[in-house]
Amino acid sequence: MTVWLMRQWREWCWYAFFFCFVWVPLRSSVVDYNPVPTGSMNPTILEGDVVWVNKLAYGLRVPLTQIHLAHWAEPQRGDIVVVLSPRDGTRLVKRIVGVPGDVLGMKDNRLELNGQPLTYVRAGEDYGAGIARKLQNYAFFAEENLAGVVHPVMGLKAIGATKRTFEPVVVPAGKFFLMGDSRDNSLDSREFGFAARDAILGRAGGILVSLDINDTFLPRVKRCFTALH
Repeated sequence: MTVWLMRQWREWCWYAFFFCFVWVPLRSSVVDYNPVPTGSMNPTILEGDVVWVNKLAYGLRVPLTQIHLAHWAEPQRGDIVVVLSPRDGTRLVKRIVGVPGDVLGMKDNRLELNGQPLTYVRAGEDYGAGIARKLQNYAFFAEENLAGVVHPVMGLKAIGATKRTFEPVVVPAGKFFLMGDSRDNSLDSREFGFAARDAILGRAGGILVSLDINDTFLPRVKRCFTALH
């Protein structure tokens, strides 16, 4: 038995070494992937998308910790980030709509930034074709100009959202205001408050692969290896 165990160890030790000292630190501090099971970022990110996450976008962490070794950039308005929820630590994918010092409010699903309403125009693409069939009859779309970052947002008809309107708030130092692009179907800073800088794990850079987990259960080939904006 001892000889057999030693032989097994010799065969597998390099795999164990790679997993513990290469793969785990790489995913923890350099680059990672994140499956998206919900529709809170529709239509930018769909249920079944797997996004890749640049964990070096803003700084370097000690693997498996929230301890920063270095900072070289700050999250910006419009960035799509992977963040730990202030409520329960769940990994979320959200868009930053408010950075420290911003004054942010909302009236009837329209954001106001630093006292100025954002610009919304009719969506130029057929975003409805990509979302779940059960939502297509209720969804409406626009393109939001978030201080120069133009991106689609989605609303849902006849949804009694309590946070379509909120009074202006000041984003504190070291905190960020996060929202989903699906404004009537997102648990975000309207519910759990500001997110701390250290809770942001990295910036979502693009979609690796995509599977339609709502309707057809087939790959969405055209979405694979596409960038996020």
